[in-house]
Amino acid sequence: MIRNCVAYTGDGRRGPELGLDGVQDFLRGGEGFVWVGLHEPDEPLLQRVQEAFGLHDLAVEDAHHAHQRPKIESYGNALFIVVHTAQMEEGRIRFGETHVFLGRNYLITVRHGASTSYTPARARCEREPELLALGPSYGLYAVLDLIVDHLMPIVDDFQQQLRQLEDAIFGGDYDRQTIVRLYRLKRELVTLRLAVTPLQDILNQLVHLHPGLIRDETRVYLRDVYDHAMRIGESVGTLSEMLSAALSVNLALVSVTQGEVVKRLAGWAALLAVPTLIASWYGMNFQHMPELSGRHAYAVVTGVTVAAMALVYGLLRRARWL
Repeated sequence: MIRNCVAYTGDGRRGPELGLDGVQDFLRGGEGFVWVGLHEPDEPLLQRVQEAFGLHDLAVEDAHHAHQRPKIESYGNALFIVVHTAQMEEGRIRFGETHVFLGRNYLITVRHGASTSYTPARARCEREPELLALGPSYGLYAVLDLIVDHLMPIVDDFQQQLRQLEDAIFGGDYDRQTIVRLYRLKRELVTLRLAVTPLQDILNQLVHLHPGLIRDETRVYLRDVYDHAMRIGESVGTLSEMLSAALSVNLALVSVTQGEVVKRLAGWAALLAVPTLIASWYGMNFQHMPELSGRHAYAVVTGVTVAAMALVYGLLRRARWL
């Protein structure tokens, strides 16, 4: 459950790996900070982390129970941040949560559900010790930047799926699976939007507020992440509107197709009504019908029937009913 517990010196250099029992001794030195990474910790472990760093009871309780809404809360000289994460697994989007404790000399990340490791963010920071010397706020930037970067391929995948669905919609053949895929994609986009929109507010607060915890030098990097989150939010909103339009267009095309089928059936019914009318006329049980005794009466009636059907067929073709 403890992925990492590493100390960093005041100049941004990686220090020794610590156990939770050695955190207080390092922090008493007054320089550097500790970066702890946890993955779905149990309650006893969180209690040990709370004792080591002096975390607030309410924040620890929220970190233990997942399914929190995205938010940023201040507890004295510390921040508690909840963000939703997302990643693609087997063609479906999976959501998770990351809870972050930020203090003057510590950074603690708690991952729940679908969330990749933040080892790449840590390694990136370690390659730039002059920036990591800015303190835990720069580590927070690296984590948030990684979270937002993982959202971009998901949005690109959604755009590709939407193009495929549009091709299926305008392909001319009604397919029930197209409607099912449209609905599922719409539902996942709504969920993704619920994760991205609060993230924009969180980043906006980090850019402008909390001067005691966020270094001014770090705010320019957080502003860059905020811009990326805004772009993703706009893309998600546009995709959601396009999906709604695709659903409406699909329904309209189905209605038009059904109307065309009804028109064709009505046209053939009108065409068949001509011989039916003539046959029913001569099917009456009248004895004195002068044309019945004519030598060429059958041929004449047949010719009239064919000519009438040809006339009706031509009219229906001109009206595009056949």
